[in-house]
Parts: sequence; C-alpha cells; structure tokens
Amino acid sequence: MTPRFIAADAVLLSTQATLVALPAAGVPRWLRRFAGGWWALILPLSIAVVVGAIELVPQTADALTWVALVLVPPGAALALGWAMHGARPPLGLLAAPLLAFAWADTTGLAGDAAAALLTALSCVTLGRLLAGLVPALWLKAGIVAMAIVDSILVFGNQLQAPNAVLNAAVPTPGAPQLQYLDLHYASVGYGDVFVAGILGGILAVERRAQWPAAALVLLCSILWDLLFFHYDTLPATVPVAAALVILESRKWVSRPRRGAYTAS
Repeated sequence: MTPRFIAADAVLLSTQATLVALPAAGVPRWLRRFAGGWWALILPLSIAVVVGAIELVPQTADALTWVALVLVPPGAALALGWAMHGARPPLGLLAAPLLAFAWADTTGLAGDAAAALLTALSCVTLGRLLAGLVPALWLKAGIVAMAIVDSILVFGNQLQAPNAVLNAAVPTPGAPQLQYLDLHYASVGYGDVFVAGILGGILAVERRAQWPAAALVLLCSILWDLLFFHYDTLPATVPVAAALVILESRKWVSRPRRGAYTAS
C-alpha cells in the first residue's frame, strides 16, 4: 500500500467504475439473430477457461495477447464511434493515435495508460453488444457467477501463477500489451473491466441510472481494496457483483407489492 500503488489503484478503480456509466443501448438488427442466453456463460468461463488453458499450455498466453492486439483497438474505435453515450463516428478515429502512442511508449507510464484506455473502451462495446443480445437476468447471474469463480481462484491461489504468465506475455517485441490494464504500480485483468462494461450495458438496456451505479461500484471497490492491507491480489470482479446485488435488492424492495394501493 505505497503512495504510488494507491494512486495507480485509484485510477484503475475509477476507470472500472466509469465503464458502468458509458455503454448505451441497442444493437444492429442483423446481430439479433445471434441472441441467446448462453452468451452469459462467457463471463464465468472467461476466467476459468483462460486460467485452466494457461495452466495446461502456457503458450495460450501468447495467443491471447495476439487476440487482444487484433480485437481491442477495433473494439475501442466502436466504443468511441457508436457504443458509448455521446459517441460520434469521427471519434472512432481516435483509437488509431492511441494505439500508435501505446506502441511507441511500451515501457512508459503514459504509453501504458494509452493501452489501458484502449482496453477499457473495448469493454464498452462488449457491454453494449452482450446486453443487447442476452436476457438481462442471465447476464446478472453471469456477473455473480464470474465474481464467485474469480474469488475461488484468487483466494485459493490458483489464479496468480497463470495470471502472471498472461501479464508477462507480449504478442511481438515492442508491441503494447492490451490483455490487461497496467499502470506500473497496480494492474487489473481484462475480466475486471469486462464485467463493469456488462453491468453498464444491462443498466442502459433497462433504462436505469448509470452514473449513480458507477458511484456505487467505486465505493464498493474502495472498501474492498482495504483488503490489500492483508492480501497482495484481490478479485476485482467482486465489487461490481456486490453493486449489482445492492441495486437489485433496492429495486426489489421499492417494487410495489401486489395488492398495495394508495388513497387520496
């Protein structure tokens, strides 16, 4: 819990929380043919399968870095040009200079920040797409399941070694690492920001306030990160799942009961 760690962690927590507020709603009509609840399995499996694959075949990490390098920049461009609130097609072009800067400064904090921004923005696109294709109930269950799997692996010390292999992998020498968010003194995995984008997409589809939910995620994350006084690694998906449970609980409590009436 050094000052540099606290500063970097604060930026990452704020980034994760902001992703809850950014996704807009709606998907192209031609994509709706692919709709289905089974897509929600991506959330828990994105952690379990990746960890298992890297544990069995460490070269999987190298393949994943290439997947990130190829798909993250277009995902970020789509976020700026279409998927987020306030998006404009010309803004999508900003992904190119961000990628160029991240590539030119792979060892610098500014370059890593540009890479982290690209990675985070790609989650906005994923959040909007999945929320438009998957029933909200399935996605909410997927968020909770993802946090449970993440917690089991982290507190069981089964995630740290595969995660270190993934974070150390590079697609090619001199290329940016887009498979996670790293600010030198603190880092979060792709799944940690992916789950925030999904929650934001759900709220957008349900037309619920996103900025208050983002503030709730940030508060939960700050409280959760107090555990860093005891642990070196924490599952950052948990605060997002906790915020979702709180939001759903409030929604259930405030729902009018059957048979209730008002008199004037």
